[in-house]
Amino acid sequence: MSVTHNAALSRYEMKTDHGLALAVYRQQGDSLIFTHTEVPPADEGKGYASALVKEALDDTRRRGLKIVPACSFVVAYVRRHPEYRD
Repeated sequence: MSVTHNAALSRYEMKTDHGLALAVYRQQGDSLIFTHTEVPPADEGKGYASALVKEALDDTRRRGLKIVPACSFVVAYVRRHPEYRD
């Protein structure tokens, strides 16, 4: 599972068996506000969203930016992984 950062569309993308999984964000200053996570319906429950969000958050940190979870999936992910709490 390879995650790419599509800066032009303000999102992280992962190809799945049935399309693209997305983690959409909006940049505000030195923070990325994650606003939406989406996985093709046929791929739900297979761990794609967790893998995508983990890589998106790791990349955000590598770039020296803060993480602001605004979508329910990212909020739940950060609750389960407190190392991402900013």
